[in-house]
Amino acid sequence: MNNKILITSALPYANGPLHFGHIAGAYLPGDCYARFQRLQKNDVLYICGSDEYGIAITLSAEMAGRTPQEHVDLFHEMNRKLFLSLNISFDHYSRTTWKGHIPLTQSYFLDLLANGYIEERLTDQLYSESDQRFLADRYVVGTCPFCGFDQARGDECQKCGASYEATDLINPLSKLTRSPLVHRSTKHWFLRLDKFKDQLLEWLSHKAWKPNVLNFVKNYIEDLHPRAITRDMTWGVPIPLPNTEGKVLYVWFDAPVGYISATKEWAEHLRVSDLWKKYWLDPQTKLVNFIGKDNIPFHAVIFPAMTMGQNQPYKLVDELPANEFYNLEGRQFSKSDGWTIDLEDFFSKYSSDQIRYVIAANAPENADSEFTWKDFQLRCNTELLGKFGNFANRVLVFAKNKCQGKMPKRTMLQPIDRQFLSDIAAISEQAKECYETFKLRKASQHIMELAQAGNVYFDAKRPWSLAKQIETQNEMDLTIACCLECLKVLSVISNPIIPDASAKLWSMLGFRKPLEELGWTMALATDIPEGQLLNEPSILFQRIEEEQIQLEIDKLLQHKIKDKNKPQ
Repeated sequence: MNNKILITSALPYANGPLHFGHIAGAYLPGDCYARFQRLQKNDVLYICGSDEYGIAITLSAEMAGRTPQEHVDLFHEMNRKLFLSLNISFDHYSRTTWKGHIPLTQSYFLDLLANGYIEERLTDQLYSESDQRFLADRYVVGTCPFCGFDQARGDECQKCGASYEATDLINPLSKLTRSPLVHRSTKHWFLRLDKFKDQLLEWLSHKAWKPNVLNFVKNYIEDLHPRAITRDMTWGVPIPLPNTEGKVLYVWFDAPVGYISATKEWAEHLRVSDLWKKYWLDPQTKLVNFIGKDNIPFHAVIFPAMTMGQNQPYKLVDELPANEFYNLEGRQFSKSDGWTIDLEDFFSKYSSDQIRYVIAANAPENADSEFTWKDFQLRCNTELLGKFGNFANRVLVFAKNKCQGKMPKRTMLQPIDRQFLSDIAAISEQAKECYETFKLRKASQHIMELAQAGNVYFDAKRPWSLAKQIETQNEMDLTIACCLECLKVLSVISNPIIPDASAKLWSMLGFRKPLEELGWTMALATDIPEGQLLNEPSILFQRIEEEQIQLEIDKLLQHKIKDKNKPQ
């Protein structure tokens, strides 16, 4: 029986363009996993969408002279197009401003309230007298109450990692105007996270997640306390209680509910409105949340607690393959500092497969990693072009010239041929295990290991010499047949990471039925029929020249110089 797998990637905040750091954390790993599980013929649903509420959006919109809705429309569309450019295969890409999101989020709130997990409090909040408004934690800076760092964020210290309320900050200031903030009394609703502590720890005890994730979560749970889940503003999901005008649910409360509301929208688009329940209300569903490490508390603690307090038996997350940070040339990506890559310009020169492979090959799975232009060039030229592309091209061109462009006959195997075929099968199994366990780096290595094994075998058998003698024609045919088998397996195991090249290679081998239709197991078990006509060979990857990369590096450094000379 096919497994039912519900996959989500963190909802990107519609307040600015995405960059490769985001892609490495939550989106490429999620897409590769979804593509792999589809090849396994499992029942896969891959969901994502834009996170569109919160004070950060209202303030950014004001600064840009836009309404909040215009602001999120702009970045929702920009990021949706980026995902298309990257060949990310969401089954549905939603947004939290769609009409069905509000009632579902409000029902989450009402269930928690009715079940005794939400309480109303009169609290002091930080108020900007110059702006005449309360400021949410994202737009507050101050001195960390734990380590004394004087540029700490409003909800978490980026230096010591401590979590707190914005009102705990010492000398709080407006992040925008640097004006001092005062405490002012206002009514808010708090989620009693502390009531879920034992239940969370029991649930967590059965998880075999990455040690860095588990350790972080266990420490976080030890300090659980009630957290405010409402804000004084109008842009957001309204509190579903009387006399609460001007108060909305905080964005971290409504955003994860967006996974469920996005699935409901997907079902509505299919005109099967209850289809979402097949995934979210079935305990047999496997739920996998792909996130960056900065989202661990929300997905491993807060949203599970919110869900534990529901009357509906919503699915709790099973796997949480959180990745570390992916930087750019030794620094964090920063659009404001110009330390970023213009993605529209990038995709006018390079392919989605190139960046997908490079990010996967250096994925920040257990430690921070980085994109560098030199590494990008090296991996594209040495690995994609030099190993993968070179092996495909030399075999297919040889088959066209010496085998009438057909799959030759596979005759009596010699020890070298048996060993080669055995190695192919072993590497494919290792790649499968890597995809199953979220190890993209290792999967990338196995792809190149297989391509290199093919190159070594081709060189060792010297089919160009075998073609010269009539008595060695059969051995030449056998050699090319084994190489074409290797290319078939290479197409299969590379498909989740470089789907375009995989599909082109599969087609060049003469298959008419798409690889995705056959699936992983059937594709590997299907021999290329003797005499099958091979399609015209074509180049899979383009070389990236030194001058091209130097221009990219100079462009980045120029931004750095401009930023340094910018008036403070």
